[in-house]
Amino acid sequence: MTSGGPGKTALVHHWLVTMRGGERVLEAIAELFPFADIFTLVCDRERMAPVFPEHRIHTSFLQHLPRATRWYPRYLPLFPLASERLDLRGYPLVITSDAATLKGVRIDPGAIHICYCHTPMRYVWSAYDTYYRASGPLTRLLLPPIAAWLRRWDYRAAQHVTHFVANSRTVAERIRRTYRRESTVIYPPVDTDYFQPAEHTSEREDYFLVVSQLVPYKRIDLAVETFNRNGRPLVVIGEGPERPKLERRARPNIRFLGAQPRAALRQAMQRARALVFPGEEDFGIAMAEAQACGTPVIAFGCGGATEIVADGVTGILFDEQPPGSLAQGLERFAPHRFDPAVICASARRFARERFQQEFAEFVERVLVPGQCPAAESVEVHPEVFAASPRV
Repeated sequence: MTSGGPGKTALVHHWLVTMRGGERVLEAIAELFPFADIFTLVCDRERMAPVFPEHRIHTSFLQHLPRATRWYPRYLPLFPLASERLDLRGYPLVITSDAATLKGVRIDPGAIHICYCHTPMRYVWSAYDTYYRASGPLTRLLLPPIAAWLRRWDYRAAQHVTHFVANSRTVAERIRRTYRRESTVIYPPVDTDYFQPAEHTSEREDYFLVVSQLVPYKRIDLAVETFNRNGRPLVVIGEGPERPKLERRARPNIRFLGAQPRAALRQAMQRARALVFPGEEDFGIAMAEAQACGTPVIAFGCGGATEIVADGVTGILFDEQPPGSLAQGLERFAPHRFDPAVICASARRFARERFQQEFAEFVERVLVPGQCPAAESVEVHPEVFAASPRV
């Protein structure tokens, strides 16, 4: 029994438990394919229902395991099997939005698999050392053989992808180095219509801001240590397993607000002196959102930050990750030297409409009738593509 029908498209995302950058990418793609089915490893249906109201959402067997929407990282060794068992037969076009194992989904012969890769699986590739150091004794014992097996599986799975799309030049290089595959760079969408400067841009408050998932590779510990030393006000927005440890280390000048509604996040970005981004990121949508609000960014000058932040113009890039380097970046920061209008204009490079236009054009290129067997059966919606404004 096949899940798809003639002309159906399947959209696949690693997990749907929160609305962060990867989920915003899926949301923008789903608007281009309004009749597509969505597949994922685990899904918080109450949270996702308002976001994808017209799409059927299918989950893997991981959904039925204990506290799946919270404990899914613990089920990492089961990700490959869960990905392979997603039933994508009957879909001539499969688009995966992936930072895990969904490159390994099984599709029909002749079907097209486009993978929008946020990064090769960081647990076992780019951030392996960071996760290993942050793990407990049992995980340190088990992780090396599991990671070695996952790397072999992930590499083989990547060879079955028809076309790779990378979310940044940084990730394109990781795909080339990790999978020996080439990719097309299409930057992820930033809602520059929503994230805009406050009406009175001079109304800045005396605090710096961190917006991040609180996990080891984000290196929020560097920000905490630096602001512990300098005593400046720091506000941290975000949740994650590292929060209790970070709060224990933080002094009173550092406040943890947890996850916040979108409106509160925008207001915090509009009023902050600067956004502080101490980790190496694949792209870093929070940086682009802050800049859309006219707010400069002080970031580690590696990875996606180098593609978003123009040093001395829209923010400050520091060269190394020890706290002393971040401290030097803060010393270089002089708010009056940054023009919110220039910063905001720079962020418009990443507008949502631009993403949808580029992605729609990419899909149309790879589905050339007569050259691609799947092209004859995929129901592409030209009226949806045409609705993507040319920018």
